[in-house]
Amino acid sequence: MELDGAQGHGDRTTTTPPTPMPHQRPRPPAFDLPTWVATPRPEAAPGIYRQGYRQIDPERAEEAKVATWPLLWRAALNVIATIATYYVGTVVLMYGAGFVLRWFDGTSPEQFDVAQILINMVTIGCAAAVFWRTGRWREVGRRFLTREGWRRNVAPVLAKAITHEGPGPVRPAVEPEPEPVADPWAAQRFGGAAAAAETLDREAVGDVDYMRIQRAWESAQADQAFVPAFVEQVRARGAAAFSHPSGSRDLQGRAAHHDLLVQQVRLGTTQDVPKNPQTYRATGFALDPTLLGTSLLAVGPAGTGKTARLARPAIEALCLQALAGRACAVAVGAADADLGPDVWYDVVIALGEAGSAYGLDLYGATQDPDEAAARLADALLPDELTARAESARVALQQVVGPFHAAYGRYPGVRELRGLLAGDPEVKEALVKALREAGRLTAHERDLKHRDLQQGRADDPGTLLADRLALLDRPAFEGAFTTDGTGKPPFAMRALDHPLRVRVKLPERSHPEAARILSRLVVGQFVLAAVAREDRSLFAGLVVDDASAALDSGTVRGLQRMRGANAGAVLLLRTLMDLPEALRTPLFGAVGCRMVFPGIAPWDGKFFSEAWGTHVIHERVVTHAPQTEGGVVRRAGRLGRKALSGTTAQTESVTTRDVERLRWSPSDLAHALPAGHAVVSLTTVSGEQVPPLLVDLRG
Repeated sequence: MELDGAQGHGDRTTTTPPTPMPHQRPRPPAFDLPTWVATPRPEAAPGIYRQGYRQIDPERAEEAKVATWPLLWRAALNVIATIATYYVGTVVLMYGAGFVLRWFDGTSPEQFDVAQILINMVTIGCAAAVFWRTGRWREVGRRFLTREGWRRNVAPVLAKAITHEGPGPVRPAVEPEPEPVADPWAAQRFGGAAAAAETLDREAVGDVDYMRIQRAWESAQADQAFVPAFVEQVRARGAAAFSHPSGSRDLQGRAAHHDLLVQQVRLGTTQDVPKNPQTYRATGFALDPTLLGTSLLAVGPAGTGKTARLARPAIEALCLQALAGRACAVAVGAADADLGPDVWYDVVIALGEAGSAYGLDLYGATQDPDEAAARLADALLPDELTARAESARVALQQVVGPFHAAYGRYPGVRELRGLLAGDPEVKEALVKALREAGRLTAHERDLKHRDLQQGRADDPGTLLADRLALLDRPAFEGAFTTDGTGKPPFAMRALDHPLRVRVKLPERSHPEAARILSRLVVGQFVLAAVAREDRSLFAGLVVDDASAALDSGTVRGLQRMRGANAGAVLLLRTLMDLPEALRTPLFGAVGCRMVFPGIAPWDGKFFSEAWGTHVIHERVVTHAPQTEGGVVRRAGRLGRKALSGTTAQTESVTTRDVERLRWSPSDLAHALPAGHAVVSLTTVSGEQVPPLLVDLRG
């Protein structure tokens, strides 16, 4: 059995250790790094878990559907038929040859012998050719006579029979083929860092350690002057060299199966059903940055496993890659969402909780005041008020820009609320600060325009001030300060570093504020991911409930993230939670789409139309009563009906190529089994995978 803590590290020792004493803790098996590195990872189609994957020939896959004993029985019958055909054919041909040779005078015995040999060759050749395919002898040889077939099909049976206890001595079982082993530190050993390799040989190195050290070695190879520093760091710290700033080298309680060597996380197994392409049947299903880079939309009701079987493994993979120095991860969801424990993250922003150590920068540390104000205005407005978005952006820019010019920082929630509501004290202080900074002339027109708007019925400032009041609550005290007096604010521009961030939204205590903050965080992530100068790290976002987090700007940003080495996993309970104007653009913006059981038919219609149709070979069989014939045949049919109770029928078969939906809305709504999902994939390079039925319970 495999012990806890060993899952997700590739191939591990699975031998059951001795039962520990009550006062002892069972020790997890050691990670076999050489075997893990040497495990074959052949090139495979997108979405296939490559660790230990073996590509199956479609023809052999069809042949393998025949069970072993029927296969052997059919082969034996064909051998008998071959022998019988040979003897019968030889006798007939020899008799015919003798009859023919009688007409020729001077036929010698030698010529007759030659004719007999030729007849034997022709007979055995024809018999073998006829019964070769029907007996499937090639499949029999592949299964039982090749080395691989012997190891898989014969050796286990022999081992079970040989080791069976009986009167004779017990013989050793047939040993399985040894696993491949490689030197994981060959590049360092022969690249000028032999001392570092020897140090690592004596260390217990995990998969995260290996990937982190290999990344540091790749950086050192850029300039040979860094190789001595690499060796010194490894010799000083061993497997902990170049560790993540948090000091963590693994995730506590990781449960999914990960292969960090190719950055894959296994989610389940594709099913062996006709709807799945032959290449994907009975293979592991996995996600990696080349797929997440096109973003993934998952739709399914609560309780169908979206969070446990998709969101948690995805954020777990991103956090592991962050510890290896290859990604940065942001998880957004309610405080009680199962997105991993807090120890998985470097920054935990629990908005609405007094014990939260971090706050949130409402402006995302954006240097451009107009851009920061526009993003904040989009987040503040609810879906039903998006028609006034442009005037709201202008109103917010008219106060944020002057405030930033006067004080060198952005306004806090209370200050911004006072400016939008027209508080005289706040405005007088702003004008005085602008005059002292010599910037009053540049922003005087914005302030005058804001004065003209105040008091009017259509003033967007009043609406924005009311929306900001949702964030100006005692529960959020110190969470959005900009003057350095509150909690340290987290800004999305930190995506240049391998950070792990968890944003907890107060959906129960402050649901409308949670919707605002969700739109704000997701919008800031999209802008920051696209604006990064260093895109070597994959920026991953997981949103547990994206119904309130999406707007038109965010949907447009999802498409731009494809070229920025970034992507998002968006979970929805139903598409009806989104405004109608966003549903179709969202489907076009994401490259991967996933459906869980229990969706409504109108949700299934979107997926069915997006996945389109395909051509299938349809075979239609029709039956009709027999009516032709004379009196005798009719009398015979009447007698048969009287005796058996069945009517004689004629059967007609029609075959044609027709277009059918890959998955109909009814199938998606009612035919998906529990624990399964249908998912289509698109890579960053544009390669597409048709919808697959995947079992996520493994």
